[in-house]
Amino acid sequence: GVRRQLGFTAKAPKWAVAYKFKAEQALTRLDSVAFQVGRTGAITPVANLEPVLLAGTTVRRATLHNAEQMALLDIRPGDMVYVEKGGEIIPKITGVELSQRPADSRPFEYITVCPECGTPLVKYEGEAKHYCPNQGGCRPQIIGRIIHFIRRKAMDIEGLGEETVELLYENGLVRDVADLYDLQAPQLACLPRLGEKSADNIIRSIRGSVEVPFRRVLFGLGIRFVGETTAKYLAEHFRSLDAVMKATREELTEADEVGGRIADAIIEYFADEKNLAIIRRLRDAGVKFEAEARELASESLAGKSFVISGKFSNHSRDELKELIEIHGGRNLAAVSANVDYIVAGENMGPAKLKKAEKLGVKIISEEDFIAMIGSDEIPAANAAEKRTEGSAEGGAEGGAAHKDAAEPELF
Repeated sequence: GVRRQLGFTAKAPKWAVAYKFKAEQALTRLDSVAFQVGRTGAITPVANLEPVLLAGTTVRRATLHNAEQMALLDIRPGDMVYVEKGGEIIPKITGVELSQRPADSRPFEYITVCPECGTPLVKYEGEAKHYCPNQGGCRPQIIGRIIHFIRRKAMDIEGLGEETVELLYENGLVRDVADLYDLQAPQLACLPRLGEKSADNIIRSIRGSVEVPFRRVLFGLGIRFVGETTAKYLAEHFRSLDAVMKATREELTEADEVGGRIADAIIEYFADEKNLAIIRRLRDAGVKFEAEARELASESLAGKSFVISGKFSNHSRDELKELIEIHGGRNLAAVSANVDYIVAGENMGPAKLKKAEKLGVKIISEEDFIAMIGSDEIPAANAAEKRTEGSAEGGAEGGAAHKDAAEPELF
């Protein structure tokens, strides 16, 4: 009843308004600007500040985002700047106190070459950041890709932290992720800070990583925009790396969460001979490039493709998708001529409905669908697996595959 009383604005229901506190601000001097290079080659300018207390912590650095943002605020070293914590966590610079600007101040000139390897920077259409294109020869990019590959959510190789990877790189032992699988314990044991025990643990963990499921391998490859969730959907949809590599742009976008921009990034990744060489070596090392074969409950949906749309009363969308797959059917993300059935719940999008009618795709209800498979439930084993996987991974990253464009490590 209260909701009805509160009513709606043009944009949002008034009962669902969140009030945020005005972020705390501090004024401090910008000493200098440093530049970080992420694993994708993205350049992030970082402000080195005179230490200042803000919302309970001492802030020394803040991200400046990109050249455009810096020019917009006309930020210059030596300026007194206002710093606040966006969302109370990440410090950012919101403005310059022009009344305190030194008389001899000059506009800041953004770098034109990579601070690490000297390669001229490039700017891609539709991207705010500058990039260093020297993927194969730029130290932080090489090290960043290896660190991404061994992360817990990717290959989960224990005993290899950032420093150890840097150590292996400096000693010429690794230049790419495939080199990890050629390492021998004696090569590691003689390095500083390691030793026989650490070396054995690292090698054991590397050898053991060949058991990691395909979806995590796909995430670990570090294809631009392919985050944890997108990798999971790609692995479920295509079931093998070969199928992903062979897929056309249109076929790629049929997988859940994959739009044109991600599809282009995937195609670009596999068009690079260096990446293909790494994949060949990983394959030889025994890394999994295929999803586990599914225990099919039946073949009742073999050869049929489905799109799930709307809200359902008895099953979640994920459960319906799982039912489709274990009965031999395929899930597609978008309505196209390749779709046989749309399983429609409440609030199905009108655009989807219109397109389905135009293409003559059959629209069925949740009940019709359950009748088609003649079984009402997901087998217990799969349901349990679904739950644990959902809690560990589901939506943690949502559709935010773009988060992968390496954020600067400020702390």
